[in-house]
Amino acid sequence: MEMRGIFAAELDRMMEQDERIVVIDADLAKANGTLLLREKYPDRAFDVGVAEQNMASIAAGLASYGFIPFITSFCPFATRRICDQIAVSIAYASQNVKIVGSDPGISAELNGGTHMSVEDLGIMRAIPSMTVFEPVDGIQLKKAMPQIIEHNGPVYLRLFRKKRPRILAEDYEFNLSRADILQAGSDVTIAASGIMVEEALKARAVLKGQGIEAEVINVHTLKPLDSETILKSVVKTGCIVTAENHNIIGGLRSAVAEAVAENFPVPLRSVGIQDVFGEVGRLGELKEIFGLTAENIAAKAQEAIAAKNSQRTGGKQK
Repeated sequence: MEMRGIFAAELDRMMEQDERIVVIDADLAKANGTLLLREKYPDRAFDVGVAEQNMASIAAGLASYGFIPFITSFCPFATRRICDQIAVSIAYASQNVKIVGSDPGISAELNGGTHMSVEDLGIMRAIPSMTVFEPVDGIQLKKAMPQIIEHNGPVYLRLFRKKRPRILAEDYEFNLSRADILQAGSDVTIAASGIMVEEALKARAVLKGQGIEAEVINVHTLKPLDSETILKSVVKTGCIVTAENHNIIGGLRSAVAEAVAENFPVPLRSVGIQDVFGEVGRLGELKEIFGLTAENIAAKAQEAIAAKNSQRTGGKQK
């Protein structure tokens, strides 16, 4: 099932159980998979039209009366377009609103650069009290939804809309505040998020063929960051690579760099969008254009290991 289908199905299931849950769309219910909820719950599923700021303000008002609103739109419209309403009406006012941004980063594909939000994580990370979450596959999304509901406070859910390959097992136990160690390793840590987790696992296979054991961590919750798991890993491996479908400024790289620099400085290399805007293309093409591939991750891992070895030999390469 597509990720948007899982999201809508879980919302449907929870709306049956909890009358506090409401859904507000801004003219993208069909695109985001929530259109049928409007037919089933006409008094709790609304469309405000192309008026995203209004959508956020309505959600804040409903939350102040005890409802749990989910607002949905494409990533750029769910974050940068309504940043002030999120910051003031939702977060500053301590309102329990769940914000869903779909088609993150290059997954906007043919909608092009204007719709490619490569700065949304930086925006949302910087807002106090905001939890920032990006599921790696449908299994994780399904298991995360109840915890997102139970969490009392604003949450930003960064949602890939279409189908994703299965990364996790059906019996996987999800914890919103804990990153997942998918594969253990001793030579380099690879911390990845979203669609880049699949590439990180491919990179691990490439590196293994070169005699390098990489530890792969799925950092599904960017804020609050599970620094404990990341630091425990880098203490073991001595270097780290981050991989994200986002600008290297403000997102996963920045969060990991802050944690590592303050607690256990090690060589860090990053794979991500290099501070440029997006462009039109298919997902596979865009991965190549922006260097978001397993090969790029493997190359950065080799760089990080070389930097680690250089430090250990006093700057002299063996």
